[in-house]
Amino acid sequence: MAGEEEPLLPPAEEPPEPPSTHWRNGAAFWILGLCNNLPYVVMLSAARDILEPPRGTQTPAPHRNGSRYDCNPVSTGAVLLADILPTLFIKLVAPFVVHLLPYNSRVVVAALCAWGSFALVTSAAGMAVSLGGVVLASAASGLGEVTFLALASFYPRVGVSCWSSGTGAAGLGGALGYGALLQAGLPLPHALLPALALPLLTLLSYFFLLCPPPRPTEPPPPPAVGLTPGEKWRVTKGVFRHAGPLALVYFAEYFINQGLLDLLYFPASSLTHNEQYRWYQLLYQSGVFVSRSSVRCFRLRHVGLLALLQVVNAGVLLVAVCVPFLPGLAAAFAAVTWEGAVGGAAYANAFINVAEEAPPQGREFAMTVASVADTVGIALAGGAAVGLHGVFCPAL
Repeated sequence: MAGEEEPLLPPAEEPPEPPSTHWRNGAAFWILGLCNNLPYVVMLSAARDILEPPRGTQTPAPHRNGSRYDCNPVSTGAVLLADILPTLFIKLVAPFVVHLLPYNSRVVVAALCAWGSFALVTSAAGMAVSLGGVVLASAASGLGEVTFLALASFYPRVGVSCWSSGTGAAGLGGALGYGALLQAGLPLPHALLPALALPLLTLLSYFFLLCPPPRPTEPPPPPAVGLTPGEKWRVTKGVFRHAGPLALVYFAEYFINQGLLDLLYFPASSLTHNEQYRWYQLLYQSGVFVSRSSVRCFRLRHVGLLALLQVVNAGVLLVAVCVPFLPGLAAAFAAVTWEGAVGGAAYANAFINVAEEAPPQGREFAMTVASVADTVGIALAGGAAVGLHGVFCPAL
């Protein structure tokens, strides 16, 4: 075995793919990424709406809490925690037990969880039931991500890049579609009804569009389940140099999204607070989509630079919340779009780097371990966001 820079699958071992197969696999991974991340994105885009008490009108009246932050009684970080903690649990356990469950079974379970999540939220049975739906969406997203990223390691030509682009499109499509349906006059429960079709699209793409993985010209390496504890530790150490900075990127990113953006309110704008929040989410996801989709044109070996940029972004916006120095809502929109571009680039480059540098016999295990990084950062950011809400919005 060569050093840690050894490619995942040397070019000589990759059989040529017919163009039709190449495009089918690329389309399948793009759709799988789209459907896997849409429930997660929609729940975060709807965070302020989910936390609103039931009202008879479509647009809730502004909070009159005496604060210039127009605080919700509950931080949107609570929705983030409900949306990420089940994912974190699944990803922490997955590297050691997920191989016991066949890919087909994992995909079906993830699809059922996604369907159940939207069924609960659209039932409009109250905030507790809606948060239960958010938890199911998290479980679906977490199981789907560890499954499809591991599967992508067997499709080195298109797997990770098309998956990353699809997850970016999920962010943009989820935020845009949810906002458009609300603007069309649909209240929160009905605005999520179209998403009930996503699990079916996942199953169709996996079982009917995706081709079997290409067969190498040489015998395949032993699967991750055959790795010894020492080999797993060596693979994990190699993954960490990309996963560590990625976790920091996502901590700063979601501290902004669920902690600071809820407080970055411009009362002079014609947009309500909830509308401003949804626009933040949409522009953030636009930046994510562009950067994740351009990974084939722009590659970065050192994700640490992006981690530094994202921490700077969080610092600037924290100051903007404490001391409102931004000239207007447009400046905040530009900052959030840039934040999304940095985060999307970090995600795509980190996973492609891991796929290329992992030793062949550890590639599936390496991708599963790497998927934990962003979730750890997001979970820590959710806790920090709840704490920040308590500082700026005490005793509401």
